[in-house]
Amino acid sequence: MNLDQRVAIVTGPAKGMGVDISLVLARAGAELALVARDAAALDGVAVQVTNLGRQALPIACDVTNEAAVQAMVAQVLERFGRIDILVNCAGGTGPIERGGHETTVEEFDQILDLNMKGCWLTMRAVIPTMIAQRYGKIVNIGGTFGMRGRAGRMAYSASKWGLRGITKSTAIELGPYNINVNCVAPGMVEGERFDTKVLPEKARKLGLSVEDARRSFENEYALRRITTGEDVANAVLFLASDASRQITGVDLPVDGGWASL
Repeated sequence: MNLDQRVAIVTGPAKGMGVDISLVLARAGAELALVARDAAALDGVAVQVTNLGRQALPIACDVTNEAAVQAMVAQVLERFGRIDILVNCAGGTGPIERGGHETTVEEFDQILDLNMKGCWLTMRAVIPTMIAQRYGKIVNIGGTFGMRGRAGRMAYSASKWGLRGITKSTAIELGPYNINVNCVAPGMVEGERFDTKVLPEKARKLGLSVEDARRSFENEYALRRITTGEDVANAVLFLASDASRQITGVDLPVDGGWASL
């Protein structure tokens, strides 16, 4: 799974699994464009990438803004001359442990805007270059709640379910140009968001301790453990490499056995 001389754009690379994804791609040999709203947040991961001997181009960009996305892609092409890989990791959680009838219109619009429109805009911007190259790998980070419904996560589930449709339709459209489009679907992932937002909210809602809330998640999975960022990153590397040359339009759950069992 060698990515030497490949150029990858990673959105949302500064936090959580985004850092792991960026570093796994860099270790495999890719040069990286690191894209996030807050440019300062990219400094840490950019240093880690350059310490691995790869180039890192930090770019401030709101992926829900069409003009900003187009400008970002132009900047990547100016620096590297090509774009081989796009990993759409930027996203949000939406309301947690609240029913759809308790979700506001603003919350619903916001999570669909980020998790669906943001991915579509970045894909739309890189596709012409990938078509011209007759080569490209697009990996969208979905979620297993977009493969099975989940009470209390309606807006998030809807956004990730919609991202699956974007992924599959685009895979069919781009197949003739040797472009693979796939979706990695993590379950719960260890990290700050899980520890400070998801677990406390579940514990509060169900009247559990944080430790019992964690165990309740673990017990839902066949492997009885929470996914790590590295687990997700390894799946992304596979789909971003030529080892997956004959795979397109798939949802790859990385969840210890929840969505597919």
